[in-house]
Amino acid sequence: PAGLEATHLVAIGAGKADIAFSLADTAWDAYIGGGKFKEKLPVRALAVIYTNESHWVTVDGTGIEKMADLKGKRISTGAAGSGTEVIALRILEAYGIDPEKDVKREKLSVAESVNAIKDRKIDAFFWSGGVPTAAVTDLAATPGVKIRILDHTDAVPALTKKYGPIYVAGRIPAKSYPGQDREAQVTVVWNVLAVHEKMDEQLAYQ
Repeated sequence: PAGLEATHLVAIGAGKADIAFSLADTAWDAYIGGGKFKEKLPVRALAVIYTNESHWVTVDGTGIEKMADLKGKRISTGAAGSGTEVIALRILEAYGIDPEKDVKREKLSVAESVNAIKDRKIDAFFWSGGVPTAAVTDLAATPGVKIRILDHTDAVPALTKKYGPIYVAGRIPAKSYPGQDREAQVTVVWNVLAVHEKMDEQLAYQ
């Protein structure tokens, strides 16, 4: 399967690695044999580390104030094959937005997305990461730029129904980024340390 996290989990399942860092949704897909994985992998979560907050970022002047406004816009959903892209596409789906038909989609890293939105080559981008993320801070601190982080916790029930109990409602507090004057209601996913099920069993008995 594509994506660094998926490759790491395949290595765990094959006994070629002892421990891997992964987003919980990718690890869940490996556990159930869903998403990018063609079969179930014998992986278990050893520990939850920290949360990734989902950022749908836009700036004043794009006409985007809510998720529905993304239709017809130029957006980036994260680097191809990344965990960020997986979550972005799932959230768009939850809002009934077809990423291939309803938007003009780029597949840029967060740093590339920031540069593109500064140059007005895109209107919004998605990023899944900790708060604050340096690249988003850089955008927010740019003179003449005012960022907006879109609320999207409405997506959580649909995400949970289709993909399992791995997404929850969270928030990005106001003032987390320069000029961000309101709290954003967002989707959250955990980062976990994953191990082979045999190691998990061994640790449980120690």
